Amino acid sequence: MSVPDYMQCAEDHQTVLVVVQPVGIVPEDQFFRIYKRIASVSQVSIRDSQRLLIRYRHHYLPENNEWGDFQTHRKVVGLISITTCASAKEWPQTAERFHGQKEVYSSTLYDSRLLVFGLQGDVAEQPRTDVAFYPSFEDCPDVEKRVDDFVGSIFIVLESKRLDRATDKSGDKIPLLCVPFEKKDFVGLDTDSRHYKKRCQGRMRKHVGDLCLQAGMLQDALVHYHMAVELLRGVNDFLWLGAALEGLCSASVIFHYPGGTAGKTVARKPSISQPADAGKRHRPGAQEVLIDPGALTANGISADTSTEIGRAKNCLSPEDIIEKYKEAISYYGKYKNAGVIELEACVKAVRVLAIQKRAREASEFLQNAVYINLGQLSEEEKIQRYSILSELYELIGFHRKSAFFKRVAAMQCVAPTIPEPGWRACYKLLLETLPGYSLSLDPKDFSKGTHRGWAAVQMRLLHELVYASRRMGNPGLSVRHLSFLLQTMLDFLSDQEKKEVTQSLENYTSKCPGGMEVITLPDGLKLPPVPFTKLPIVRSVKLLNLPVSLRPHKVKGLLGQNMSTASPFIYSPIIMHNRGEERCKKIDFQWVQGDVCEVQLMVYNPMPYELRVENMGLLTSGVEFESLPAALSLPAESGLYPVTLVGVPRTAGNITVNGYHTSVFGVNSDCLLEGLPAVKTSGCLVEVIPSLPRLQLSTSLPRSAYTPQPTSKEELSSTVSVQLFNGETQQLTITLENIGSEDIETLELTSKIVSTKEKVFGEFLSWELEEALSHLPLKSGQALTLTVSIKVKLDFSGQENLLQDLNDDGISVTGLPISSPLRQVLKPRPENKTVSSESGKADLFGWCLTLAADALCSLNQDSDLQHRHRNERESYRVLCETAKSAKGENR
Repeated sequence: MSVPDYMQCAEDHQTVLVVVQPVGIVPEDQFFRIYKRIASVSQVSIRDSQRLLIRYRHHYLPENNEWGDFQTHRKVVGLISITTCASAKEWPQTAERFHGQKEVYSSTLYDSRLLVFGLQGDVAEQPRTDVAFYPSFEDCPDVEKRVDDFVGSIFIVLESKRLDRATDKSGDKIPLLCVPFEKKDFVGLDTDSRHYKKRCQGRMRKHVGDLCLQAGMLQDALVHYHMAVELLRGVNDFLWLGAALEGLCSASVIFHYPGGTAGKTVARKPSISQPADAGKRHRPGAQEVLIDPGALTANGISADTSTEIGRAKNCLSPEDIIEKYKEAISYYGKYKNAGVIELEACVKAVRVLAIQKRAREASEFLQNAVYINLGQLSEEEKIQRYSILSELYELIGFHRKSAFFKRVAAMQCVAPTIPEPGWRACYKLLLETLPGYSLSLDPKDFSKGTHRGWAAVQMRLLHELVYASRRMGNPGLSVRHLSFLLQTMLDFLSDQEKKEVTQSLENYTSKCPGGMEVITLPDGLKLPPVPFTKLPIVRSVKLLNLPVSLRPHKVKGLLGQNMSTASPFIYSPIIMHNRGEERCKKIDFQWVQGDVCEVQLMVYNPMPYELRVENMGLLTSGVEFESLPAALSLPAESGLYPVTLVGVPRTAGNITVNGYHTSVFGVNSDCLLEGLPAVKTSGCLVEVIPSLPRLQLSTSLPRSAYTPQPTSKEELSSTVSVQLFNGETQQLTITLENIGSEDIETLELTSKIVSTKEKVFGEFLSWELEEALSHLPLKSGQALTLTVSIKVKLDFSGQENLLQDLNDDGISVTGLPISSPLRQVLKPRPENKTVSSESGKADLFGWCLTLAADALCSLNQDSDLQHRHRNERESYRVLCETAKSAKGENR
């Protein structure tokens, strides 16, 4: 026996084996459709206290059947053949094939059946016990009933053989049961020796125990196994002693774990006095299942086991079961040809230990199974062996060990000795190893900060996935895995490895560019996109306000109305917010529809060489937004580097900056800020208002070197210079041009004098708006002119400290700021201006003469002034003296 059955369990010892095979040409889908209906009859109630459990196989090696005397559950006792027959002429040939198939298992068969589909007529109407005719695969309602009768006939034969072998016939010679490789060793032995007879008795007792277990008589089976152990131990028949010990373990497992060691269903624990219930194993399609959720404790053992085991002295305890398994396996290990039996016993023991939650001991059995030599195995058998070892390690919770053997099985799929390597099977098995190495193909699992698992092993596995997907002929899959490797393992790659990975990625993307679509594999597994959030690394995102000349400002009247209807402020000392709320916080400035808006990113290049980022732009939602992509080149390990991304909102509303998109190494990435918790931002939500007119103002006067500070955020200043004498008038021409896309429908012009000396200054500016308003609405690209008259007219009456107020060359309008909406502000004169002594004396002399002349004119006009205002004469004399001292001569 060279091919082990890795799916065997301890409870399989109580089942009978039935093979279901096609005869001739039978459609595969139709065959398995009938096979599933046959397999649904997994147990049959024979009597009130007995049931027969059936194990079906659609493929079974005849050489394994030769071990039927060693363990009766390996013996094919039933055969069901399925065939198609279109006419009566084909029937003789079909019947001959059926008989030829029976000859293969003739040495062990108890009964057989042939199911014929498609044949009608006289042949089909003849009554036959071993043949059933059906018109078609769809018209066969009583298949299950015929299988039930067939199993009943098998039980009759089984019971008769059990009774025949169990009856002690004195004087009869007991035959020696042998395994295939033993037959040549017993040629020429003395069959009359006491040692030989004990060997025959021990082996027969073990064989009868198997038959009792299959017949559902658990108590009788335990008795026969114990007797066989004593007899075989006395003659050192180690191979059959191991089989007797394994049978004893199987019977005890069936008693302790009625739900089985392969399934999760828990059934009612049988009583020793009712052996039929003890043989129950839950399988898919079972007709009767007795559920008792409270029957088992945490370790899977019945709560009242100790009392019943005291009555059933022949039943092993859960601890003894494992010890006897170890002993049996040690005996099997003495025989080179019993490698399959030894391996299957290890698998059965592991399943029992998994139920008992004894993972460490189970791993010892599996470690022993790894080193069992089964001779020359085919590549397919090696793959199956490593896959089953992986599943068993997973069963006991050794996830990394399970992943190791599954990876070995994957590598075996593409071994050099295989003519046609199975790269798809290799890739599928490699994917199944990912959880064992704490590896997920979702990049979101790696954005939480802490890295789990061994990075070196994970990188090796990802490289193998890349290579396997390339050999499968799927470059897009290679790009996705290589992108994932670069994104998640960047911190663990050396500088040389970074260069090699990026060069490979560029080679792949030259044939198949990477994108953000989800890749769905044939088995339904979905591979999420991998955005390059580390190429480059973004540290902060900041939305910038528009330039001062483009910023919108609310009308004061509307602003006051909004403030009056605003909700009251409520203070709370409890501040509950998170980074997500900060990103959704609305910014206190606005963007304008149609104007270019800017977002500043602080980025960092972690690569040891220059990083070229192409097609970098913004990802937004809320309004229609035209992103203007940018290309940048970041120096090696650049540190924080400012990058400004721009775009134009095309509609009004609230816009949210969700992230940015890049193209690096041929891979297009959409990087969302919500997936980047380390990015700092002051808010990503801003209001976009409808398009506003844009007005450009120019004047006929030269620009002034003096630029006053704006008194408010709404004010935008443009300063011109003009110098006038008191009483002089000059025309100022203002040109207004519409440089935006919206029409200018209204125009308002106001003036404002910024000074604290209103009594000194009069009204300087005057204009006429009628002609300018006649050109409205002002279309895009059109311009109009507005003439403003500047007339200086000063009034000095009522001023006492004129020397301090007018201490320079009269009134000089040195600056004329013009602001939107066309507010014109005169520059206030400096309060304390120092002058040189010579120029000051000259200016003071001219001022004194002017003031004296005005006083003299007043005296001449009023003859009575001499009597009423003597003080003014005195003032005139003082002024003349002052003038003489200033000019050095009498004027």
